[in-house]
Amino acid sequence: MNKASRTATNGPQGAMRRPPRPSVGEPKGVAEGVPIAVRSDPHPGDGRRPVAWLRIVAPPSWSVTPSARSWCTCGYERQAIGRAAVLQLIAAHGEHRTACPLLNPSSEGRTAA
Repeated sequence: MNKASRTATNGPQGAMRRPPRPSVGEPKGVAEGVPIAVRSDPHPGDGRRPVAWLRIVAPPSWSVTPSARSWCTCGYERQAIGRAAVLQLIAAHGEHRTACPLLNPSSEGRTAA
């Protein structure tokens, strides 16, 4: 095959090159006027956030000792090992949730007065 019988589309010279994109101005989205910037989560939160946690480790075997940990962002932190101590910690965690200044800001003023 000689060079004269080759068409322009058969060789690498025949590949169409795109003109360079202009680097000035705003980038275009899918359609005119559609912004392409990444936006924040379209589902805003309801204002709630985790404050107090209770973690209980109770293995299925009765021969293993259970343990628990209760902590809060206000600084409250307790740990317990053993069945009776874990049950007491669960009750103390519930009491802290009702008295915590981060969870109940209105109760703080009443206890201070």
